[in-house]
Amino acid sequence: MAMPSAAVRQGLQIETISLGWMVVEGAIGIGAGIAAHALALQAFGLDSVIELVSGGILYWRLQVEIRGAAPSRVAAAEHRASGVVGWALLALAAYVVVMAAIALATHGGARPSAVGLGLAAAAALLMPWLAHRKQVLGAQIGSAALAADGACSMVCAYMAWTVLIGLGLTMLLGWWWLNPVAGLALVYFIVQEGREAIHEARETPIGAGDGTGSQEGSE
Repeated sequence: MAMPSAAVRQGLQIETISLGWMVVEGAIGIGAGIAAHALALQAFGLDSVIELVSGGILYWRLQVEIRGAAPSRVAAAEHRASGVVGWALLALAAYVVVMAAIALATHGGARPSAVGLGLAAAAALLMPWLAHRKQVLGAQIGSAALAADGACSMVCAYMAWTVLIGLGLTMLLGWWWLNPVAGLALVYFIVQEGREAIHEARETPIGAGDGTGSQEGSE
């Protein structure tokens, strides 16, 4: 029992760091993206909002487990989180496609954004570490939702790298079309994560997660 409890406490610490960063990343990313007309940067900020919702649910889920609540409550939280995050990611993918099409049709390129580049550089370093820790702890705890949240963090890292490449080359070379194209490059990763989350929510009945099936049957 000691090891799972330690892993859950570490999960709470990781989610606390993640939630704090998502607040900063979302506010700065969306604001700087709108100011610079940078689609990839706006999508980066919106992804942070989605991750903030996911992280908040998972923080609650881990608190519930530490307090010794029924396994069915933990499984229900994971089930609902997977569905909500999955559909939100698909909505984000649709937003990116529409905004990229508008930008390409109107020649609406991104303006240089030192703030955006700094934010993306910080996220490119932080998010892979957070993703790895969430996936490791998710495996230790037996939480598919925590591991999936780690996958969402890796999507955030992909987005950060795309923003760095797109905005950086736009600033250096003045290629107005590069940022919308960079935004479209994110769609594959976003849709994949969204579909996987929705599939997991549909395939796993409430109360069947986290190895609780046998416990539910005995109750």
